Amino acid sequence: MPAQTARSYYGANQFAELLGLARWQLRVGLEHGLLPGPDLDADRWSAGLAEGARGRGEEIIARFGAEPPVGSARAAARLAARVGLDVERPDIEVLVAQGDLGVISSFRGHPVYLLRDLDLLDPDVVRQVVTARKGPLTDTVDTAGAVTILGWPRKTFDRIAAERDLAADRLGRYALSDVQALQADEDLAHQVAEEKRRLARARTRRSEIHIEDVVRAWVLRCSAYVDRDTDQPPDIAPLGRAIRALRTVRAEIASQEPISP
Repeated sequence: MPAQTARSYYGANQFAELLGLARWQLRVGLEHGLLPGPDLDADRWSAGLAEGARGRGEEIIARFGAEPPVGSARAAARLAARVGLDVERPDIEVLVAQGDLGVISSFRGHPVYLLRDLDLLDPDVVRQVVTARKGPLTDTVDTAGAVTILGWPRKTFDRIAAERDLAADRLGRYALSDVQALQADEDLAHQVAEEKRRLARARTRRSEIHIEDVVRAWVLRCSAYVDRDTDQPPDIAPLGRAIRALRTVRAEIASQEPISP
């Protein structure tokens, strides 16, 4: 076997790999001063500095977890499902302003939050924030709020609301207690989960078919060039992108749970 050449420096990807970290964990570790910044130009770490930080990867994982942080929209959805209230993005900002939730980092200029910090929030604190925003509307939710609480596609909620004859008031709002009852219905939750899986698999399969058509079209153009039916060879770049996309979508199909009979 050929001898391995000693690395003299590490780029960000190599440094993260050395520490056993994802790129977001590396970024957050740097932002919070748990890792040394690059000491070479072009944002690179010298081998000595990188090797000296080897043991800090576990510390960063222990502090920030393994799941990447989320923005305010997904944070609100996470809390809505957990506490059974129509939490919105402004509520997340209020929780931060009150000191109940910390901003762990930012992504494209927007604050992001750790999932485990969201999961540790006191539900009563979240309820107080939502109640203060909604005032007299606290005991009702509109369709968007119901969908947020349930985590359902809107079409699914509309259908089940019609099937269950769910009453709406003059503003088109539903009783919060009715929506929470839907959330607590385990049989219904299983039914909707199966439906969502079917829809997800169908979307993924449609993506696969589209990408396969792109590859087949490229092969036809290539054959036309080989057979001298055209003077211009096809651009190979779209084929590379299509093959990578096809690999990704087929991996996604393989990872999706089988649908119950």
